[in-house]
Amino acid sequence: MSGGFIADSSVTLAWVAQSQSTKATDHLLDEVASGTPFTVPVLWMFEVANSLLVLKRRKRISLGECSLATRILSRLNPIIDDEGPRLALHKITELAEEHGLSIYDATYLELAIRKRLSIASRDADLNRAASRVGIRTLV
Repeated sequence: MSGGFIADSSVTLAWVAQSQSTKATDHLLDEVASGTPFTVPVLWMFEVANSLLVLKRRKRISLGECSLATRILSRLNPIIDDEGPRLALHKITELAEEHGLSIYDATYLELAIRKRLSIASRDADLNRAASRVGIRTLV
C-alpha cells in the first residue's frame, strides 16, 4: 500500500472504539502506524467527531474512552483533500445518485476514484459502489 488508501469515518472509528474494530481495521491501523499514508476528505473529522459523540451519548463508550479516542485521533496525520467541496454539486452528487449513496459516502468514493487509491470502509453500500467502479476495497 505504498500510495496509501482512502479511510472513511467508519474505519477511523474502528481504530479507537473496540466495539467497532475488526481484524481488517486493526491491520489498517498497523499499516498507518508503520507509515502508510491515508487520505481523507475535509468532512472526515466532522464525521468522526460526530460518531464519537453519538457513541458517548448512547453509552457505548465512556467519557474516558471518548477522551482517549480523541487524543489518539488527534495524533494521526492524514492527508486532507480539500477539492471535494468544489465537486459536491456536480461529480459527487452524480456518483451519489448513480450508486444510491449519501453525499458523504459519495465524497469518499469520488476521492478514491480521483486519487486512484483503494478505499477502507465498513459501509457495505460504499464498498459495493467502489467495487462497481473498479476501486479496491480493503475491509
